[in-house]
Amino acid sequence: MNRGLVIIPTYNERENIESIIKDVLKQNIPVDVLVVDDNSPDGTGDIVRRLQEKDSRIHLIERSGKLGLGTAYIEGFKWAIENGYDFVFEMDADFSHNPNDLPRLYHALNDFDLVIGSRYIKGIRVENWPPSRKLLSYSANLFARFVTGVPVRDLTSGFKGIRSSILKKLDLGKIKADGYGFQIEIHYYSYWNGFRVKEIPIVFVDRRAGRSKMSKQIIREAFQVVILLGIKRFMRWK
Repeated sequence: MNRGLVIIPTYNERENIESIIKDVLKQNIPVDVLVVDDNSPDGTGDIVRRLQEKDSRIHLIERSGKLGLGTAYIEGFKWAIENGYDFVFEMDADFSHNPNDLPRLYHALNDFDLVIGSRYIKGIRVENWPPSRKLLSYSANLFARFVTGVPVRDLTSGFKGIRSSILKKLDLGKIKADGYGFQIEIHYYSYWNGFRVKEIPIVFVDRRAGRSKMSKQIIREAFQVVILLGIKRFMRWK
């Protein structure tokens, strides 16, 4: 059976980390958890180390500071490849992504290379966001889909599964963005390299506890990434 690794980047997630790890590991699929912690001052890493003493399926990379979401995932991808995992999953620590959806992602990877948990299949499936944020996110994804030519409805989704064999073929050094732009780049390079991409519907629920990491800088970066990828797409056919 294919071994999976769920990568959870963290910065100040002590309120969520123990519960999310336990909920991930109780799923009826063969997965381990890798927490990539950016030296959280609230002691997130200490909690993970305590959990590690009781369960060998829990792993931890501690970094020197707040280095960003994109680099955390890339470090996790490389660790997964080095340690022989077949499937790799991205997931937030704050329960925005439901651990109960992991088996659907896992089993879909038997037929696809990249499986995306999508908020925008069968309408807008987002809870606890104000209408203005729903409109911003939906419109941003519509714009990104048009510019990049990638027929994915939720290009900024941070909940996905990907085959390690595909990660080995992607040039991870090309990927520079850290926020939503990172997710767009992963989807862009996967699609335009001819990999099999599938979206499955999920319900996204705004975080239970802690503070959102959303910022104007992340939004600006994502916009810039979309424009640059659009130029790359144009140059492919020139």
